[in-house]
Amino acid sequence: MVVIRLARGGSKKRPFYHINVADARSPRDGRFIERVGFFNPVARGQEEALRLDLERVDYWLSKGAQPTERVEKLVKDLKKAQA
Repeated sequence: MVVIRLARGGSKKRPFYHINVADARSPRDGRFIERVGFFNPVARGQEEALRLDLERVDYWLSKGAQPTERVEKLVKDLKKAQA
C-alpha cells in the first residue's frame, strides 16, 4: 500500500517534516517514492510553514494512496486557505 506521510528532519527541539509518498513497509525516514512538500511547525515571521504540491497529492490520492491523519489535515487546511 502507498501512503502519504511526514518524514522527520531538523535538529533536536526544531522539527522539520518532509511530506513524502512512500510504500507503507518502508521506514518513516527511509525510502520514499516522491517528495511532495514540507511542513515546518515552528516557522516564525516570514518563514514558510507549509509548501505542498496539491496536483501531485491529488494524483496520488486518485491512485489509492492513503494519507496519514496529520497530512490529511494539512491538505484540507491548505485547500481551504486557497479557496
